[in-house]
Amino acid sequence: MKIRLALLATLIFSIASPTLSVAAGDRFALVIGNAKYPDADAPLKEPVNDARDVADELKRDGFTVEVGENLTGDGMRRAFDRLYGKIKPGSVALVFFSGYGIQSNRQSYMIPIDAQIWAEADVRRDGFSLETVLGEINSRGAGVKIALIDASRRNPFERRFRSFSAGLAPVIAPNGTLVMYSAALSSVVSDNGSDRSLFVRELLKEIRTPDLMAEETLNRTRVGVTRASRQEQVPWISSSLAEDFSFIPAGAASNAAPAPAASPSTEVATAPPVAPPPAPPAATPAPPAATPTAPAATAPTPPPAPPKPPVATAPAAPPPAPKGPEVALPPPAAPPPVVIQPTPAPSNSPVLADDPTIKSLSDRLDKNPDDAAALYRRGQVYASKGAYDLAVKDFSNSLRLNPKDVEAYNNRCWVRTVIGDLQAALKDCNEALRLRPNFVDALDSRGLMNLKGGQNKNAIADFDAALKINPRLTSSLYGRGLAKKRNGAVAEGDLDIANAKAMDPNIVKEFADYGVH
Repeated sequence: MKIRLALLATLIFSIASPTLSVAAGDRFALVIGNAKYPDADAPLKEPVNDARDVADELKRDGFTVEVGENLTGDGMRRAFDRLYGKIKPGSVALVFFSGYGIQSNRQSYMIPIDAQIWAEADVRRDGFSLETVLGEINSRGAGVKIALIDASRRNPFERRFRSFSAGLAPVIAPNGTLVMYSAALSSVVSDNGSDRSLFVRELLKEIRTPDLMAEETLNRTRVGVTRASRQEQVPWISSSLAEDFSFIPAGAASNAAPAPAASPSTEVATAPPVAPPPAPPAATPAPPAATPTAPAATAPTPPPAPPKPPVATAPAAPPPAPKGPEVALPPPAAPPPVVIQPTPAPSNSPVLADDPTIKSLSDRLDKNPDDAAALYRRGQVYASKGAYDLAVKDFSNSLRLNPKDVEAYNNRCWVRTVIGDLQAALKDCNEALRLRPNFVDALDSRGLMNLKGGQNKNAIADFDAALKINPRLTSSLYGRGLAKKRNGAVAEGDLDIANAKAMDPNIVKEFADYGVH
């Protein structure tokens, strides 16, 4: 499956300063809290509150602070550019980001709220690389760079990917850099249900402790988080600091009264909330250029449509091999389990009409109707919002212009599977696997198609092939569990299902939204 979306929240502190004698006016901070991601079930509780608390503390410590809440890609780009423009040789630059973060190609990316992520290529296009940010700050002459990343949350893009591990990656940073992640590398932490994160709570407590150098501040924060979480959350630190630096300037009192909300040294940038999708498929599986992952969408699932009659099937054929040979869809020996098809979003839905990404892509297509890339991306957005008929139309037009677009075949296969057009879905998946043998997303998508069609042995073969390539592919693990149970191997199926649910508690809802129970 591919159009699937889930990961993480990102806190970044970048502090640049060569000596302890840096003046307060030479301290600059960019603090970002991103909470309202349309692909998530609900807004995150922690990022905005954490960002405000961090901003207040940094103002007390002599930083000129810009605060950004729920920033789009353009908003984040402008905010970073403003920060870069302020930095002078020897000044301090601090960036705090709380929201979702994604690891791709061994780099960690901060994700804006309007990111359209279906594959790893989209992460690099829409996300902001921590290494790039630190490198740019360094090139402007900052002496000390400190990055604190609270991005190790399970995110709504996670299940769209197949080739990357969850959590964040180690950072290759310039000299004079101190980096801290809120959790260990390649790991995620669960939401604690609070409106403040444990990581920021411990961080602020240590920042307010007088006479601590930055490295000691972060080391004590790590100890505090580890103890408070009973070792379930262990922050990660990397340092190449060559100079001593303290968050609290020499002679300053860290317990001074909080700065007023409208302090002259504070700029606030906000982005309008992005409308949540109307009836998204909880996670959509087709990636456009790499492997995927992700949780459910924002809007509540509408009442299910009445069950569709069984789909006519083709003559039998052997189950698929790992390389993805074409497989026909034979009639089931017993009636397939009844599946309830998801209710598609109306094509004229105001949420679709007002979606800024759809508007932008539609404008591009008005100027150039043969823009295959715009058709493909708009099809992905339509699919994520439950507008399946429009998604199929865009993918079909994209394939008309580029008949070898394996990602478009995979996406259309998944959409057709979700709406129950299984014969057409099978052709699309087979074509994707012909163009790219061992394409894990298409194996996963075809597994779902076979599962919905009652072809349990074929589904097991597809999911087995996908799991050989990516053993942590939760959708294939859960789908294989369902297929095994239906095929009589109840104990093996229950084990697969339990393992999949442990990796991703949302996987049951995701499959239910696909019409598979």
